[in-house]
Amino acid sequence: MSGLKTKELSKIGYTDDRARSLVINIMARHFKHHDNAAIIQLLTDIKARPADFLQDEVLGKIAAVFADQPEVRHFQSFDLLEAGGQLKVYGGKDIEHAARRQMEVAMSLPVTVQGALMPDAHMGYGLPVGGVLATEQAVIPYAVGVDIGCRMALTLFDEGESFLKRYSYQLQMAIREYTHFGMEGGLEFRQEHAVLDRPEFRDTPLLKSLHGKAVRQLGSSGSGNHFVEFGLLTLEADNSLSLPSKQYLALLSHSGSRGLGAAIAQHYTKIATDTCKLPRAAQQLAWLDMNSEAGQEYWLSMNLAGDYARACHQQIHRHLAKATGLKSLATIENHHNFAWEETLTDTRKVIIHRKGATPAHAGELGIIPGSMTTPAYLVRGKGAEQSLYSAAHGAGRAMSRSKAREKMTVSALNKIVAGAGVTLIGGSVEENPLAYKDIDRVMDAQRELVQVEGRFMPAIVRMHKE
Repeated sequence: MSGLKTKELSKIGYTDDRARSLVINIMARHFKHHDNAAIIQLLTDIKARPADFLQDEVLGKIAAVFADQPEVRHFQSFDLLEAGGQLKVYGGKDIEHAARRQMEVAMSLPVTVQGALMPDAHMGYGLPVGGVLATEQAVIPYAVGVDIGCRMALTLFDEGESFLKRYSYQLQMAIREYTHFGMEGGLEFRQEHAVLDRPEFRDTPLLKSLHGKAVRQLGSSGSGNHFVEFGLLTLEADNSLSLPSKQYLALLSHSGSRGLGAAIAQHYTKIATDTCKLPRAAQQLAWLDMNSEAGQEYWLSMNLAGDYARACHQQIHRHLAKATGLKSLATIENHHNFAWEETLTDTRKVIIHRKGATPAHAGELGIIPGSMTTPAYLVRGKGAEQSLYSAAHGAGRAMSRSKAREKMTVSALNKIVAGAGVTLIGGSVEENPLAYKDIDRVMDAQRELVQVEGRFMPAIVRMHKE
């Protein structure tokens, strides 16, 4: 390494002191036995393709210097419109002003066609959580969200309340052993799934660099409001599953695409904000043209992240069914942080973003959860076009996470959970039941959007322990 001069580093593009100092330190420590020609070639590759090296424990620090530098891109500036498309609000009395204002800004985008605000809505980044937005030939990364493909999955088993009571301890042990929560890490045993062999992982430098993380995190769940829980589902007589109306043991999970989706969201949001200049109030709603290379890359990456999120749920449900010897009768699942290409009744093709909203086309099944001690509902969509064929994705937050920490203690949370007859594994005061809106009030506000087919009550709940 002693033969490598700063002049040589400058020649290959390492022109600032930060980059050169970083290279000299890292190469002296980790590459002292490599010859200069090999090092020059390696450094040239890192500068040319930083995304390929970002996940490397050693070289990632060098790659980050160049990944942080925005590529030279052409950009367009856009003004907001005074009157946007048609907006329909459900359960308006319980929706905070900040979320309404965010939705109004989204409606003033020149690419907006139509919008809807669900009764569980609250303020988010870009589009409010509970916001649904139809755009023309444009996809907005922050209208999809950071946790791309965050979703619900519900499996019904051929057992009931007696099994839950008799084998409660075994179910608790299984849920501890076969789930993992948190921003980092994964399950302690090897995961295999066809999604890991998808060719899209070789289609862009970003996806290539994220494959290793996807392998490590498959079958695990995030933090915050993500959960895996056993409980009892009571089916209505008129249900789409053609199953008898009675109580079933069921497994319910909520999580998304882990680090894969977050990295995709971050990468393409930066491209969008670099190329689509908007007034400050709307900056987070920068979009990618669907006909652009970046737009097509994001669409491909978003769909892969959605399929990866689905695979994570499949692994969780498969592992737990096998560990407990339970026989599955049916599984229902749905995304709620995603964008779809759809056709409105006037034949216009649009991109419908559902950020914290459940697809509810006519006859479509979905799951709308409450909290760790309140019901989740199995629903059938009614296909209301005014809601852009959507419904709420949960109870929705009544308090911010910081406010929930101020208002609730661990002992008070334990008392609430015990009083509801729920066993909580992990969890945090941020996710306490009082931090959420009344799920039954939310369901009442969307009677024209969905028909209830079943009611699930949690019994054993696992969440991330903050």
